[in-house]
Order: sequence, then C-alpha cells, then structure tokens
Amino acid sequence: MATEDTAASHAGLAASEWIARWSHLLAPGAAVLDVAYGQGRHMQWFAGRGHAVTGVDRSTEATEAASAFGRTVTADIESGPWPFAGRVFGAVVVTNYLWRPRLADIVAAVAPGGVLLYETFAAGNETVGKPSRPDFLLQPGELLAACRELRVVAYENGFLAEPERFVQRIAAVRAGNAASGQPERHLLRGN
Repeated sequence: MATEDTAASHAGLAASEWIARWSHLLAPGAAVLDVAYGQGRHMQWFAGRGHAVTGVDRSTEATEAASAFGRTVTADIESGPWPFAGRVFGAVVVTNYLWRPRLADIVAAVAPGGVLLYETFAAGNETVGKPSRPDFLLQPGELLAACRELRVVAYENGFLAEPERFVQRIAAVRAGNAASGQPERHLLRGN
C-alpha cells in the first residue's frame, strides 16, 4: 500500500486547493486520468468541468463510489502492470499517493500539451503524523527530478498548517506541438 492513512485527507469530496488552483491549465474537454482516486473527489471536480475522466484505484469500494464521475479501472498498480501503457491524457492527477516505481509511467501518461498535477506528502511529515514511513514521503526535490522532461509551471515543497502536513506539489506541462515559434503561455492564475 502506498499510503498509511489517507482516509482523513479525503474527508468530503472537495478538490484539493492545489488541484483547484491549477485546473485552468487543462485544455477544454481534455481527458483526465486520476491515479489512486480514493473517493473520487478529483474525478468529480474534473467531470463537473466537462472533462472525460478515467480513474484507477485498487479498491473495489472506491470504484463503486467514484464510478458516478467517470470511467473507473480497478487495478493494483503497485504489484500489477500499468493499465495505461501507451496511452496519454490531457491531464494526469495524483494526490496523497506515492509509489516510486510508477512515477515514470505517470509522467509518460501526460500528452503533448497536457498537464501533470501532483501533490503528496514529503519528508518532515513523520514529525506531525501519518504517513510517516520514508517509503511514502518524497525527499527534497524528488518530484522535480521525476518531472524533468516537463515544463514546471509551479512547485512547492514545505509545511502546511491546516491540517498540519509536509507536502511537495507540482503543476507541470509537457511541451505541445506549437509551430508558431512563440513560447507557450501558462497563466499563473485562472481567469
């Protein structure tokens, strides 16, 4: 299991502040992949904004709850194959989940012009609660290194007070097929 206790972090179906803040980076109608979706709060968030959403989680209970928001795939991505090999999405979303052997697959699933929105626990969290095992905590700069082939729009690594936790989070974009010679413009705030 890639988290020790994420049930508390999924209380309610409100989207994470980070995910809500950077959702404007997605192209209208972009297909979204939600990795380890839990109760489906981000599936619900993106479906409500007109995106076709696919989610993967190993829990059959999660699948039942989240299926109202999009296509659900029940798969153990920690001990089984990556169910999206060769497929890309306009956005890939991951929150409160870390399984290092899948980081490359997650990044590879971002389509040209697509967005990766990732937020999970970081080193230091062991001082304030769970998860506390190093296996479940990103080390300083680890998420940046995993996203080296993407263009980072925003990155944070630090402490959040409410609820207390240490996090790393990133909003990154894969270069698109812009032929204009102009730099891609990624607004730092939604409209």
